[in-house]
Amino acid sequence: MTAVIFDCDGTLVDSEPLARRAWEITLGDRDYSVSDEDFASVIGLSYATVHDFFAARVDLPDSEVFWAEFSGALFHLIDSELRPFPDALATLAELRAAGVPVAVASSSPRERLDRTLHRVEIHGLFGVTVAGDEVEHGKPQPDLFLAAAGRLGVEATDCVVVEDTPPGVAAGMAAGAAVVGVARAPEDRAGLSDAHVVVDELTAGVVLDAARAAKAA
Repeated sequence: MTAVIFDCDGTLVDSEPLARRAWEITLGDRDYSVSDEDFASVIGLSYATVHDFFAARVDLPDSEVFWAEFSGALFHLIDSELRPFPDALATLAELRAAGVPVAVASSSPRERLDRTLHRVEIHGLFGVTVAGDEVEHGKPQPDLFLAAAGRLGVEATDCVVVEDTPPGVAAGMAAGAAVVGVARAPEDRAGLSDAHVVVDELTAGVVLDAARAAKAA
């Protein structure tokens, strides 16, 4: 293991419920109700992809125009309610103390990613951050993780990726990294089964276990 690349939303911070509420607010104004099935279909994907998913179901402005409305709702929730996951913060601290380079590769646009990292005061802890609007293809394609590894100056095959969604796990596997799937709810475990290691709680030891499992595979 040379470096660790974290997903952000749902992995480092408990933001997915806030994103769902922001979609519910903005789409509810257009008489559309977001279902559990809807949100399961888009979790972990880029804003542009999620916008296109809902635009196929309800009349929306184009993604750039709609971003102002959606981000307004979302950023209000982030600023008032966002919390980090304590296990992720402890893992991050332990890895940094051990001298392991760490990065973030998020499907979120740069504006949202920066807002999130600053809100929970971890923006200065990463050598590299890569946002979803900075690569050609979002998750489940490997572009985000390949970009993060490249900016760290290492090979993706020498990295551990930490993810909480099926598209993120698929992206990490496609990049050739060792992959940790973090199941924040018991029902999430099955969707993360392609990862080298699936856990309910993140630790630095889990990261090491994933690196070993990937080498043994």
